[in-house]
Amino acid sequence: MLNQTLKDQVTSRILPAVQTPAQYVGGELNMIRKDHRQVTGKVCFAFPDTYTIGMSHHGLQVLYSLMNRRDDWACERVFMPWRDMESELRAAGLPLYSLETFTPLHQFDVVGFSLQYELCTSNLLTMIDLGCIELHAKERTMADPLVIAGGPGAQNPEPLGDFIDLFAPGDGEVSLPLI
Repeated sequence: MLNQTLKDQVTSRILPAVQTPAQYVGGELNMIRKDHRQVTGKVCFAFPDTYTIGMSHHGLQVLYSLMNRRDDWACERVFMPWRDMESELRAAGLPLYSLETFTPLHQFDVVGFSLQYELCTSNLLTMIDLGCIELHAKERTMADPLVIAGGPGAQNPEPLGDFIDLFAPGDGEVSLPLI
């Protein structure tokens, strides 16, 4: 279920003004695109680092495959945009979106962050904001996505406690399907 309107706006207005625009359009080999009307839930894996770093992360690939094997869930991906892309999205008033269907982050049921190291904390906050999700967890309602975080950075959740709804420390392969 491609958000063609947002894709057209991004490709015509935003991408001509940024470096390495291919990282913002998806279409990679083995990318999985599901019709959102045919699934029970939609999760977007958010990697708070650039596409080039996130795409080489094996854990993200494993979790993406695991969740997309389920018929009842659609799993998509988003990465932290470079500064030029962030500036262009903000200037145009457009939200951060998933690579598979150009769905804005705030339209997912769950947005799950992979916290690999502490330096990505500011990127996580930027992605929440760019995705048009309330920054503070206490300000979110049931209409907002559940914002979860896992990975090594979730072992000490206190610094991000005001921004994350649920921390899932440990291996995501076991916990994520249950959550």
